[in-house]
Amino acid sequence: MARETAVYTHGHHDSVLRSHRSRTAENSAAYLLPHLQPAMKVLDVGCGPGTITADLARRVPQGSVTAVDASADVLTAASAYAAERGVDNVEFATADVHALEYADDTFDVVHAHQVLQHVGDPVQALREMRRVCKPGGFIAARDADYGGWFWYPDVPGLTAWQDLYRTVARANGGEPDAGRRLHAWAREAGLTDVTASTSTWTYATPDERAWWGGLWAERTLASTYRERAVGGGHATDADLERIAGAWRAWAAEPDGWQVIVHGEILCRA
Repeated sequence: MARETAVYTHGHHDSVLRSHRSRTAENSAAYLLPHLQPAMKVLDVGCGPGTITADLARRVPQGSVTAVDASADVLTAASAYAAERGVDNVEFATADVHALEYADDTFDVVHAHQVLQHVGDPVQALREMRRVCKPGGFIAARDADYGGWFWYPDVPGLTAWQDLYRTVARANGGEPDAGRRLHAWAREAGLTDVTASTSTWTYATPDERAWWGGLWAERTLASTYRERAVGGGHATDADLERIAGAWRAWAAEPDGWQVIVHGEILCRA
């Protein structure tokens, strides 16, 4: 069975985790929420720091959530987050989505947020998600599309960032324009009852711009992404300094606006 071949582009620097910790079921999985029932058994794939996980667990109070991630360190943080909030119907485990260590037909819902863009074989990942989902259950995935990031004004340097990020992500074995491909990947995985949708994140207020532009400036210079960009020969430190400056310049623009398009699929097993 296939195993992970891709390298996670972002890593787990605090500039990355600050973004991940802002995610909730409401802002990142709204397309799935109407289908949850109180006694469902949910698998949350690539759970990261667990903020979406905890929200899903609250929505299945008579059920349970199993949250898995490739990183044991981030699972420690996710477990602490759930415990601090009194969420006790969650268990955590390391896993590779290409080869899940669960029996067929185990879960009512299998959910993945911002995962398929980072894996080496998203079609195999979806096959595994389907395998462990009960007949009639739901397979749900949402991913950003880096070609679908739009901003105003046209600050010099942000287009260079977009091009560089997509190059680095693909060199690491992922697909940064995953959002537009989810429907096709689902069909290739053999899923036939597929509802495709889209949703966005928008950053426009002064606080939103300062937060979003600031964490991307820091991520560009301090996270694993910097190591991958420079170590892979895709950029120099000077290039990244200019890109970080572009993020800070955009954040300071009083008319600054940015939107990120996400693809979503909700599939019946």
